Amino acid sequence: MDRLFGLDSVSAHDESLELLMTVYNSAEQAVVESILNDAEIPYLVKERGAGSSVKVITGFSMYGTDIFVRREQLDEAKAIFESAEFVETENDND
Repeated sequence: MDRLFGLDSVSAHDESLELLMTVYNSAEQAVVESILNDAEIPYLVKERGAGSSVKVITGFSMYGTDIFVRREQLDEAKAIFESAEFVETENDND
């Protein structure tokens, strides 16, 4: 079914952007956007699959929302979220 809807694939985006993270609810998205705004890091938000339509109808999307930043600012953005322990790192699973 994923081939039909593309839910496990990153949203189509400009090649100069990199995926920072995928969030699954509006509260988490608002926090991420606020942190990026405070750090003055521009970002792009795109819904996965039919998420935009679903979000309009139901008020949320279970498909996930991708948040992209410029390639040259990816490391800076990741460092901010990792220092705040906002994202899981590989070592968290040990």
